[in-house]
Amino acid sequence: MYDYIKGTLMRKADNFAVVDVSGVGYRVSTSAASLRNTGEAGDTVTFYTHLYVREDIFELYGFTTTEERSTFELLISVSGVGPKAALNILSSVDAGSFALAVVTGDAKTITAAQGVGPKLAQRIILELKDKIKTEDLVRSNAIDILPQTTQESEALEALVVLGYSPAAAIHALKGLDGGLSLEDTIKQALKKLLGNI
Repeated sequence: MYDYIKGTLMRKADNFAVVDVSGVGYRVSTSAASLRNTGEAGDTVTFYTHLYVREDIFELYGFTTTEERSTFELLISVSGVGPKAALNILSSVDAGSFALAVVTGDAKTITAAQGVGPKLAQRIILELKDKIKTEDLVRSNAIDILPQTTQESEALEALVVLGYSPAAAIHALKGLDGGLSLEDTIKQALKKLLGNI
């Protein structure tokens, strides 16, 4: 119904902002990340919005990027994930890192959000894994760094077995020389993870 709202930021609270648009104050529920990006009272702000309507609920959610809004809409499409849980997730991890966590099956990153347990994190991964692979929101920063070769995949598995999160392991493998042996690839990635490079 509303794609975005642009107006003057009147005030911010823990989980919402009030935006004045031509004398009408819109209360926009949002994530901690979007609140950090909105500036101060009196600034002109734009929120990309989602109108959430249920039996007795009529609430406006907004985000400072379309990527974050798309992630929010994906999250609330998962059974058992309401707007509050979706905001908690987006407040603890940015949209790109969330997409990477889903694609790599990294439930630990998702459970860092308040009120999100292991079962819910696994359901989110299960229901969104295929959707996120085809979504535009991750093409720019998450999918392009996933392992492209069998050797990279094997190195990723080895690093995960050693206790590193899939996201950390993928970042460690990014940019390594493709001509290295599997053993040398793992060694170089470990050096990056340990801060020696």
